[in-house]
Amino acid sequence: MIKSRLLNFSLLLLSSAAQAQKPNFVFLLVDDLGWGDFGCYGSEFHETPNIDKLASQGMLFDNGYAACTVCSPSRAAILTGAYPARTHLTDWIAGHKKPFAKLSVPDWNMRMDHERVVLPEALKEGGYSTAFIGKWHLMPTGEPDFDQHYPTDHGFDSNVGGREWGQPKGPGKYFAPFGMPNLDDGKKGDFLTDKLTDVAVDYLVSASEKKDPFLLYFSYYTLHGPIMAPPELVKKYEEKKKTFKNLRNECVNPARAGMVEKLDDSVGRIMAKLEELGIADNTVVILTGDNGGDTPQSSGGLRDYKAYSHEGGVREPFVVKWPGKTAAGSTCEEMVIGMDFYPTMLEMAGLPPRPDEHKDGVSLVPLLTGKSNELERDTLYWHYPHYHRTKPYGAIRQGDMKLIEFFEDGKLELYDLKADPAETKNLASTNPEQAQELLKKFKQWRTSVDAQLMTENPKYDPSKGKNKKKK
Repeated sequence: MIKSRLLNFSLLLLSSAAQAQKPNFVFLLVDDLGWGDFGCYGSEFHETPNIDKLASQGMLFDNGYAACTVCSPSRAAILTGAYPARTHLTDWIAGHKKPFAKLSVPDWNMRMDHERVVLPEALKEGGYSTAFIGKWHLMPTGEPDFDQHYPTDHGFDSNVGGREWGQPKGPGKYFAPFGMPNLDDGKKGDFLTDKLTDVAVDYLVSASEKKDPFLLYFSYYTLHGPIMAPPELVKKYEEKKKTFKNLRNECVNPARAGMVEKLDDSVGRIMAKLEELGIADNTVVILTGDNGGDTPQSSGGLRDYKAYSHEGGVREPFVVKWPGKTAAGSTCEEMVIGMDFYPTMLEMAGLPPRPDEHKDGVSLVPLLTGKSNELERDTLYWHYPHYHRTKPYGAIRQGDMKLIEFFEDGKLELYDLKADPAETKNLASTNPEQAQELLKKFKQWRTSVDAQLMTENPKYDPSKGKNKKKK
């Protein structure tokens, strides 16, 4: 009996030690984040000292991508490790209605399937506590299963703020009252980013006391519209704008700059709390965005912005701090994308991969540890069978070459992103063989993931189906 109890006690100690060695994860996902919005990515108007410090403590990726140019698909891709084309969740929920457009939009998926084991569920099975804070936007807007797709239905132990909203829609928008699940409405003048950060900091305190490894998934509503910031910050950037020499054609919207500063304050508070609690050295911090910024000047010189087919709509800031594993101040040129977080975090945690789940992601651990400066993968894909600011399209990037196919008329655009990152020179007519080779590979990929295709619309009426400016 005594030996049995000692054995059980020893196993418990070993289990506890193994748990303690697993890193914590703080995943910071920013809405409508432009590639050029942070100082570490070249911004001079925005002030982001805390984010820049985070980048200096880890690895900054120059070719980091979202899985889509709009939010819901790219958010689902992070959690599923699968391309939007594969899951059929290919537009923001609930998308635009275009009944008279040339092509009909397929009957796409407006929820994550419960049959999938998504990232927080996989971590929970590995002994992690999980918490979701902020914007969700991964649930249908109506029946029959509206109330079965909250964050807590997909592996998170708790949810603060997550609902069907794609942007703040409470009475005060970014200011109190907020009207969000499990978030008190606060007092007059309270700002949403601050309020959610209060929750995040409180969670870090409680999680550190419990000793279990944790995932804090902080999905900011900012920088999505409505563009609002505390009056004192708007005034600060109005004054700065008067004398600012805008040599990079940056976004110099004072209210948006104030939102960026509040985001930076939030990151600073989280990093400081990790240090204060003594868990910073065992916590991986990841920072990225869901799609490009909602203004052309936020793209850091790349072409276009949110919801467009070009780089400004889909290339994102992408920063990973992994203490003791990733060299501080390192940079990486390799192409990486949102689906890669799932297998990467499993490997970081010492958990087995789930290739049947994260079918399209690859682990970035070799890059982060310096064991390799490239991945076996050399191709990325995007599939957007919907109307938005751009017409329906698909894209493939292989190495430095990127091909875009527009579905309505088959028009092709081919760019050498190394020589022409701003996509100013379409090479499709001068390099037709290369364009056709990439198009063939793109179509083969579409078939392999069972991508939904568009069809001719019998109700097509060009007088009624014109694209208008979108939000």
